[in-house]
Amino acid sequence: MKTSRSNWKPDPMTIAALMFPALFVLVLTGIPIAFSLAIVSAAAGIAKFGPNAFAQLYGAFYSASTNFILAAIPMFVLMGAILERSGIAERLFKVMQIWMSRLPGGLAVATIAMGAVFAAAAGVVGAVEVMIGMMAIPAMQRGGYRNSQIAGTICAGGSLGTMIPPSVIAVMYASLAQMSVGELLAGMMLPGLLMVGLFIIYLIIQGVLAPPQPTQDFAEPEMPLGEKLRITVTSLLPICALIFAVLGSLLAGIASPTEAASVGAVGATLLSIFYGRFNLAMLFESLKITVRISAMILLIVAAGTMFMGTFAANGGSRMIRSFIEAAGFGDTGMIIFFLLIVLLLGFVLDWTANVLIAVPLFTPFIRSAGIDPVWFGTMMIIVIQTSYLTPPMASSIFYLKSIAPPDMTYGQMCRGVVPFILLQIATLLAVALFPALSTWLPSQIIGF
Repeated sequence: MKTSRSNWKPDPMTIAALMFPALFVLVLTGIPIAFSLAIVSAAAGIAKFGPNAFAQLYGAFYSASTNFILAAIPMFVLMGAILERSGIAERLFKVMQIWMSRLPGGLAVATIAMGAVFAAAAGVVGAVEVMIGMMAIPAMQRGGYRNSQIAGTICAGGSLGTMIPPSVIAVMYASLAQMSVGELLAGMMLPGLLMVGLFIIYLIIQGVLAPPQPTQDFAEPEMPLGEKLRITVTSLLPICALIFAVLGSLLAGIASPTEAASVGAVGATLLSIFYGRFNLAMLFESLKITVRISAMILLIVAAGTMFMGTFAANGGSRMIRSFIEAAGFGDTGMIIFFLLIVLLLGFVLDWTANVLIAVPLFTPFIRSAGIDPVWFGTMMIIVIQTSYLTPPMASSIFYLKSIAPPDMTYGQMCRGVVPFILLQIATLLAVALFPALSTWLPSQIIGF
């Protein structure tokens, strides 16, 4: 007896296996990632659940939209937007220039230091890079730096928004992995500082071996020590106090992530008033940026939750478990395999979709194997940051390209980021070989 074609249903495992290739095809054709995730989710859901698919998809969308921890993201974005639009970031860059310009490669070092401090104040990767680039490119070109050096330094400095707390990526990761945000942020702190230190050491060595050749109109900032201290106290210390208030309240358990982010947004507003930069036009522009970036991130979150829910419903997790068991991976092999997947996903997807796909997929395996979730989470975020810099689909290069002068080519940008990619890999190896780099501080601060 022949089975009628109308009763035929595709094998769920086949549907799960086809979801990722279909997603990559849609992304590479230029469809925005949120819509690509939603389209694939809807198609796979209909194939699995039939007419009931949209009820299932709505449930996933609703749970993502009402996640309390994710409410911290708009506040962190608003904090960074106010600091940038009010000119506070520009004052900070001036302070970095004043103190570091005498070092070999001083302007490049100042740019990295600026990236680290502003990443701690903003937490949003693309916004940090664009803001740094607009200030640093003209100064570094007048300072005689090669375009490849400028591009690599700005991309690396902008990428620090991934690793330096409070990172929006960490907030999203912890929410999806159902772990403490404060614990993960504490775990990222020492590896983040190590990465910044490696960047600065490399730039100083580069400045000694191949010093820049400044243009004739380039002048080093000259001022008395008293004036330097005055500018530092009025520009750097308030930012540091704001960062301490946000991170300190979060790590000490005084405030939830959303409350800590709100403290940051209010603090940034108060700083803009203190510096005389607050006005309705600035506030409106900051709110517009916040709505745009937050809507983009949260729409991807909702679509990604739908995607992973449908993938799991079609047996995707069982398929991956079967593959891992058949391959005979031990714990180390499984970690390497997962991190390679994250790196490959980063070549095609932005960090938001990467986290949304990888974290729910890997977390059950990591927990069942008894692997420290903070240690693995720190390594995964380093890999996401590395993929953010890695050509040919490097998000950092595309951000830089949008503000770079015409004489800065794509090839120069690719060459410039290579040393920093190697330094990020060195940081990853250090964390992998010495897990205490990511686990010691959480145990001291939070008592885990």
